[in-house]
Amino acid sequence: MSGNETKERYQTWMCLICGFIYDEAAGLPDEQLAPGTRWADVPMNWACPECGARKDDFDMVAL
Repeated sequence: MSGNETKERYQTWMCLICGFIYDEAAGLPDEQLAPGTRWADVPMNWACPECGARKDDFDMVAL
């Protein structure tokens, strides 16, 4: 059901190396990630804009 994704709350993901927070609701327009971009849709080759860590170095955190 396509409506489920829109009902799910946006999550935040934190870089385990430097503490940078990726907020799905805000996205990162400067990194070509539009507001509302889910973590699953962030490309695997994307890197933390603060320290260059890979996507695998992020964990979901509740803020």
